[in-house]
Amino acid sequence: MTSVVSSPPRTIRIGSRKSQLALVQTYWVQEQLQKSFPDITFEVHTMSTQGDKILDVALAKIGDKGLFTKELEVGMLNQEIDFAVHSLKDLPTHLPEGLTLAAITERENPADALVVHEKHKDKQIDTLPEGAVIGTSSLRRLAQLRHHFPHFTFKDVRGNLITRLAKLDAGEYDALILAAAGLERLKMGDRVHQILPANISLHAVGQGALGIECRADDSELLSLLKAIEHSQTRDRCLAERSFLRSLEGGCQVPIGVNTEISGENLTLTGIVASVDGQKFVKDTVTGIANNAEALGIELAEQLRQQGAQEILSEIFAVIQRGS
Repeated sequence: MTSVVSSPPRTIRIGSRKSQLALVQTYWVQEQLQKSFPDITFEVHTMSTQGDKILDVALAKIGDKGLFTKELEVGMLNQEIDFAVHSLKDLPTHLPEGLTLAAITERENPADALVVHEKHKDKQIDTLPEGAVIGTSSLRRLAQLRHHFPHFTFKDVRGNLITRLAKLDAGEYDALILAAAGLERLKMGDRVHQILPANISLHAVGQGALGIECRADDSELLSLLKAIEHSQTRDRCLAERSFLRSLEGGCQVPIGVNTEISGENLTLTGIVASVDGQKFVKDTVTGIANNAEALGIELAEQLRQQGAQEILSEIFAVIQRGS
């Protein structure tokens, strides 16, 4: 009688940045997968990325292609890890050959949030005093806020979430603009003073969602990762990423979006703004959610016809000069 020797269950290695928020997100993914596949071992492996190491330079001046993802992607291609968990807003729209966006998880609130110093607890974004120092490291937020509130003073802020909040509480800033999702995931939702409405600040592409990246030829893993995919979030984010890709914009360029799904229809709104907030083009498209990527391309073309490309070309030129 011939005995059959079964293969031991696979151990799957998950790559993560070392920041507190990245680890919270990665451990959540690990937990969800472990529930779905109890016979498989999921191990977390951490890495430091360039974006984690350079904390004294504005993101836009560093260059943002793969700033928070490159080391993890090299790890996947070298088979040191099997997949990586990213904040989707940090994941470039063009991935290295051999890698793919395997799954997108259900989105937390994608909006930007106002977090204020204690002395402004009775204020909202539109009632902060003239000259109030607002901290943000995002050109997208900066451009939109300058457009609506030219009387504020804006100051770059880097570091992890805990570091930024400590700087705020120490009085270096009157307020910060942060992603609501990050605060919620770190159980700091009580620091959200105001959710900024879409008419003031459209959010970043992919903000609030997690993107799971893995090797394109790992069919077994690709199938497993579908267990944590959220179809509506995927449609929304694919439309947003297609819009960004079509405009050849990076994560730090002043491009903002908002998406909504109603029945089978997806509505995508996008803006492109100059860093000083003076030039501002905005439009909306609606179509079938299954055609998400086509909607992103359509909106990009509409904004291009309204002058978006000229705005972006000026910004790229300034960034390349290191201004």
